[in-house]
Amino acid sequence: MSDTDEVARHISERLSREELSSRYDSSVKKKVGFSVVLIVLTVIVSLVALSMGPTPISVKEVFEILVNCFVDVFDVSENYSDLILDTRMPRVIMAIITGFSLAVAGCIMQGILRNPLVSPFTLGVSTAAAFGAGISIICGATLFGTFSVTQFEIFGQMFSGSSIVNILFAFFFGLLSMSFVLVLSRKEHVSQSTIVLTGVVVSYLFQAGLSFLKYISDDAALRDITIWTMGNLWSSSWAVIILILPIVVLCTLYLEKVTIDINALAAGKDVATNLGVDVAKVRTRSLLVCTLLTCVCLAFTGAIGFIGLMAPHICRRIIGNDNRYLLPASGIMGSLILLISDTISRTAFPSDVPVGILIYVIGGAFFIWMVLKKDWRESS
Repeated sequence: MSDTDEVARHISERLSREELSSRYDSSVKKKVGFSVVLIVLTVIVSLVALSMGPTPISVKEVFEILVNCFVDVFDVSENYSDLILDTRMPRVIMAIITGFSLAVAGCIMQGILRNPLVSPFTLGVSTAAAFGAGISIICGATLFGTFSVTQFEIFGQMFSGSSIVNILFAFFFGLLSMSFVLVLSRKEHVSQSTIVLTGVVVSYLFQAGLSFLKYISDDAALRDITIWTMGNLWSSSWAVIILILPIVVLCTLYLEKVTIDINALAAGKDVATNLGVDVAKVRTRSLLVCTLLTCVCLAFTGAIGFIGLMAPHICRRIIGNDNRYLLPASGIMGSLILLISDTISRTAFPSDVPVGILIYVIGGAFFIWMVLKKDWRESS
């Protein structure tokens, strides 16, 4: 090879590396930019949601009330301030937290099990958590005595022991549902479709148990369980937010930490193992954290489905499969979907309709579209 050819080869390799680096930087900017756009949209929708209700308040007044929380510079109505900060704000924040949690859990489950149809709802975790919360509603006082009605104070906010009991029961039965998935996912001969079908069957089993609880409960408990299974944000309060927010933050930080390992799992178990990933440990711990992340929110909001299916799928179509960026984007998208749905459900109807009903309609149509879509049928 002549010196001229050698120089040309080096120049070609350098240009190729620079081109690849430029494309990677452009890809990262696109992914980060997409998340930033979602954050801006969420902030805008939050302001609009806070302004809407039986007592309309302008977005400008809402903004001034929020600014006054930090710096008292605007003259605002005290009644409006109480309405926004004590009634509407907790519900908006609860919608953001719940949507974020369900979407993050769905994103990680899809990455670990390598199936776009997987989510906390399709794997039966949501229904299992509903069954656990139903037992807590009916038997909590009997099993835990005075603890279930004891009032606790955290940062000036009061909540009862029944809140902790709800989380424990929801998590235990959600964990029981996820154990079936963990056992199946370790068997080499079990297909991804079988795992999803198993989740559906498990969901039916817990749904049968929930129906039995309704049958044996008194009128008050029956009403609580029925409303709870519809999925709603009516019980949102600052006390609930303070209770669940640290758990959601810690779970999300852990899942973001293992996204690199989950990226390796996308290439297959053997490839991930050769790259030094402890597949069994990552899979087990991540699914357990996803279960906790799901159940801690559903213990207060009821069975809200399909968020964990829709949000990751939408984001994946736009920014790709890199879970380092897909996880936060999916979470914000989930917040946006649930926030918009809840705003519609409480303002577009004569009465405050449970948001779970609207989500089931939207999510059901979305799920059918995914199943019928050719590229997803071939990848499942």
